[in-house]
Amino acid sequence: MTSFDTKVCLVTGAGSGIGRAMALAFAKAGARVVACDIDAGSAGRTAAEIGDAAVAAAADIADEASVAALVETAIESFGRVDVLCNNAGIMDTMALPAGITVEQWERVLRVNLTGTFLVTHAVLPHMLSQGGGAIVNTASEAGIRGGAAGAAYTASKHGVVGLTKSVAWAYAKDGIRCNAILPGPTITNIADGAAFDPAGAARLGPVLALGERLAQPEQMAEAALFLASDAASFVNGAIMPVDGGWSAA
Repeated sequence: MTSFDTKVCLVTGAGSGIGRAMALAFAKAGARVVACDIDAGSAGRTAAEIGDAAVAAAADIADEASVAALVETAIESFGRVDVLCNNAGIMDTMALPAGITVEQWERVLRVNLTGTFLVTHAVLPHMLSQGGGAIVNTASEAGIRGGAAGAAYTASKHGVVGLTKSVAWAYAKDGIRCNAILPGPTITNIADGAAFDPAGAARLGPVLALGERLAQPEQMAEAALFLASDAASFVNGAIMPVDGGWSAA
């Protein structure tokens, strides 16, 4: 796989889980990394683990002004953004359509879908001006299924899949590629402290049981590394399950 020497990678949700694994993987491959997380402390710890080739940035991807400041930090620190990993996201309560509140719906869609759009929207002008770039979105198995999560999370990740394809199609001639990974069950802290809706959890249980094998965050990071690399130079608009075969069931 091609080295990422001279490349700059911006990773959202880099404070833990898949995002942290992505940040470390790109740094190991030679990239300079902007480790972004809504929690400044966790972003700082990831950046410190990488060392001088990384900067930490605290940002709420659901807020346009915060995103603008994030991208400004990346440009001021390293002068460009070659790779964007839109990884930050939140889980829902597994509530079914009739059981979710409008507030819960809007919060999950705002972070998972609008947040992914806002960071992409802010980075695209820089990629266009420098003549190319690679975007890797973290969607989910819920982005291609109806029964792998609650209504809000499912809708948000279906939206990320659609946004991925739209960006890939729109900028293919500009040297910008956009692909998505669809993690299956992965060891992260995205659901820590969540109070799941009993009716939703019961209804979703049989489908979730199909994905009983748990992946390591590093396995997701390796898939992102490939999609962002020159080894995938003709891969654009791909929606790649990384789920141990769950989607094949």
